[in-house]
Order: sequence, then C-alpha cells, then structure tokens
Amino acid sequence: MSFTATYKLSARLFWRDKGMLPASVITPLGLAIGMPTLMRNVQADGVAAAAQMFAGALALILAATAFLNITVALTMRRDQLVLKRLRTTRLTDRQILLGEVANNVTQTVALMIVSAVAVHFLADVPLPRNPVLFTVFAVAGSAVLATLGVAWTAAIPRGELAAPMTLPFFFLAGLASGAMGTIMDLLPSWLHPLLAALPTSAVVDVVRTSYGPGTLGSDLAAAAVPALALAVWAGIALLSIRRWFRWDSRKS
Repeated sequence: MSFTATYKLSARLFWRDKGMLPASVITPLGLAIGMPTLMRNVQADGVAAAAQMFAGALALILAATAFLNITVALTMRRDQLVLKRLRTTRLTDRQILLGEVANNVTQTVALMIVSAVAVHFLADVPLPRNPVLFTVFAVAGSAVLATLGVAWTAAIPRGELAAPMTLPFFFLAGLASGAMGTIMDLLPSWLHPLLAALPTSAVVDVVRTSYGPGTLGSDLAAAAVPALALAVWAGIALLSIRRWFRWDSRKS
C-alpha cells in the first residue's frame, strides 16, 4: 500500500458512508447555496447581502466537511480497529493520517468551489475578484480544520459520541462567521475576539477580501493575520496529534 492507496480508500469510504453524507456534504452545501439565494430575494441590497452570507456559510462547509467528517470517520475506524490494522501494513503513521487529511481537503475545497459557482448563477454573487487568494485559503483552511479534526479524536472516548462532541464547533463556526444572522450582536462583547480567533473565521475574512475591492498589496496585507492564525492552529493540532492521538480503542 502507498499514500495514494490510502487517499483513494478514504475517498471511497467518504462517498459510500450514507450515514455521514447528509451531515458532511448535503447539509453544508445546501446551506452555503440556499441561504445566499434566500438573502438575494428578501433583502433590499440583495446581491451584497448574498455575498456576505455566502462567505459566512463557507465556515459551515469547513466545520462539517473538513472537521466533523474526519473526526467521526477516524473515531469509528479506531473503534473498529481499522487504524490498528493499517499500521501493520507498509504504511507509516504519517502516510495513513496524511491520506485521510488530503482526502478531506479535496472534498472540502470541491464543495466550496461548487457552492461559489452555484451562488454565482442562483444569487448573482460575483465570482472572486482574486481567485488565487480564495483557493489558497480554501486549501489552507481545509487542511488546518482536517488536522484539528484528527487531533480532536483524542478527546472522544467512543465512536458514537464523535458527532455530538463535534457539532458545537459547527454552530460556533457559523455564529462567528455571520452565517447564523445577527446573533453575534446579542452576545457579550468579550466573546467577539474569541470567536474571531477561530480558524474558520480566518478563512471567511480572507474570502470576503477576495470578493471585495482591492489590490494585490491590500490583499496580502489583509491575509497576513489570518495566515498567522491558521499557522498557530496548525501548530496546536500537530502537537496535539503527536502527544495524544490514539490508534486503537480504549477497549482493545
């Protein structure tokens, strides 16, 4: 077996898992397309409101497809001793986890691009002014969220608890990005910087920059702090995996 084989196996399992597809694909994609389309038709500044909502809704795709999906998948495979059996092959630990992360990044970025094209046609949201910036942070954000998902499995005792223990982050990501409307305005002010520090918020900020007016210089300046935030989260995730990641269930 090789890294490519692990990647292909993970992709096959991703699309065959009918229990997870509604949570990791259908729901976030439906929200990312449906909410901007709704805003386009009910708000006076329809296109602008739709564009803002779409950028915020991308946090839901990141939270569900990159973070929640890999957390649930790895926890279930750990409990089923699939991960333990994979370690008996020629694959290294790094190749096994990289295959899982790379697959989730691919699926997440694909959904983000599909939703961007869909809202362009359904809600008149323009395509990104800077598609390179959009793509770079879509990939980077997906990789960081997927890596955090791998790390989060260490906190989950059993596979059946994976989804309930991961869903709060889905709601926090949507809340922080504005995908859930103006609820943020009702929260204490001291919570705002904490929610803004989420990795999904970093990606949403740069996506909004890639859609708005600007130059290459202003784009790079706006992306500097979000890039640093993602790097910090990536470091936390990698250190946590190295220290606490478990390859077999506590029962084994």
